[in-house]
Amino acid sequence: MSPDVKRPFIVLLASHWLSMLGVALTTTAGFSWLFVLPQHMQGKAGNPYIGILIFLVIPGVLFTGLAMIPIGVVLARRKVLAGFSAIGDKRAAWRRIGTFLGLMTFVNLLIGSQATYRAVQHMETDQFCGQSCHVMKPQFTAWKNSPHARVECVNCHIVPGATGWFAAKIAGTRQMAAVVLDNYHRPVEPAMQSNKLVSSVETCEQCHARDREKGSVMKVITSYGDEEQSKRTQTVLMMQVGGSMTGIHGAHMGPGVEIRYAATDDKRDSIPWIEYRGRDGKTKTFVDTSAKGSLDSLARHTMQCVDCHNRSGHPFQLPNRAVDQALEDKRLPCELPFIRKAAVAALTNSKSADEVPAKLAAFYRDQSRNVDLSAASKVLTGIYNDNVFPDLKVTWGTYANNLGHTDSPGCFRCHDGNHTVKSGGESITQDCTACHTMVAVDEAAPEVLKTLGMK
Repeated sequence: MSPDVKRPFIVLLASHWLSMLGVALTTTAGFSWLFVLPQHMQGKAGNPYIGILIFLVIPGVLFTGLAMIPIGVVLARRKVLAGFSAIGDKRAAWRRIGTFLGLMTFVNLLIGSQATYRAVQHMETDQFCGQSCHVMKPQFTAWKNSPHARVECVNCHIVPGATGWFAAKIAGTRQMAAVVLDNYHRPVEPAMQSNKLVSSVETCEQCHARDREKGSVMKVITSYGDEEQSKRTQTVLMMQVGGSMTGIHGAHMGPGVEIRYAATDDKRDSIPWIEYRGRDGKTKTFVDTSAKGSLDSLARHTMQCVDCHNRSGHPFQLPNRAVDQALEDKRLPCELPFIRKAAVAALTNSKSADEVPAKLAAFYRDQSRNVDLSAASKVLTGIYNDNVFPDLKVTWGTYANNLGHTDSPGCFRCHDGNHTVKSGGESITQDCTACHTMVAVDEAAPEVLKTLGMK
């Protein structure tokens, strides 16, 4: 037998193009799997057909490459037996394979880094956050209707920097697993409720300066009545927003002020214990006189912006508020008799968006009126779809707004007159004027708006 036939495997491997091609395909498939599989498992791949690539195409390329390697070695051995020359020694073979693998590694890293970069870019988009996952449809829909619709999701939900990004991806992996296993919460818990909320110091306060003085801000609330010709009234409030030293913000978030509290429920609606440290450094502890049992075991939270502004990024409306706004915007035809009453009833009593037009039509049939309801039905169906998601158990009032106290406990969670200091009997104020001055209450034509040219 010729000595060439006994050449080492590495020499035979480097001596035939088929075996080298097999190595190229194997390394390419390996790198592709390395980059694409984690993205798929963590929910980073937005294309639904990526699974075909991962579980069919890449394995096919990998096994094809693995099969080509021994075939190429056998063909190289036959080549030697036939008297054709092969690579001279092991060192030359290693140099050839090393150069080849280095080139392939560079190419794969180039391709992989671009794919990873694009994947990361896609993960940072609002479309990925809201549209790639059906579970987040309510939040995405509400975000589009919010004052923060131009603010990217990651600016509020991810702590800036590499650590925050990594923590977000770990959380995303858990959420992806919950979706795959179909054991996620319905409705999806707000970040505050699940204790995964990013501090407002690192998110909200990157844009909203705590020490900015806003003074008094006028708020106009327009409402409509349930009469046949819905009566329009307006309430005008001067909100004492203040800033670093005055008003609502100064009392809760001013320099030196820190408020800690304990809640008995995940939604933090029931707050029996409050600790207030003022600018003078003195601390007062207020306890709800109706609270029962020991409060020592309750977790303590430090008050921040989102304890009140909890729905600034994802506002959901209640039926009456949504209908009032639609009437004010002239989207609902005000000339329809009892339109406000009929619209609120249709929204409240429907179990799906498809039922809304029928509920509205039934009201007018009961009133023995023949009216055109097509425009009103379209508007109400849109309102329903923006606020109610039956398959995710999101209905009217699921996500309460803590800003104010008319639609949810909100301010009255603390300012209810029941929180007192045991030693001195001092209570947390419930004085309305501490927060706002009521300039007009349910007036048809508030004089102040006439004076300001806002009739």
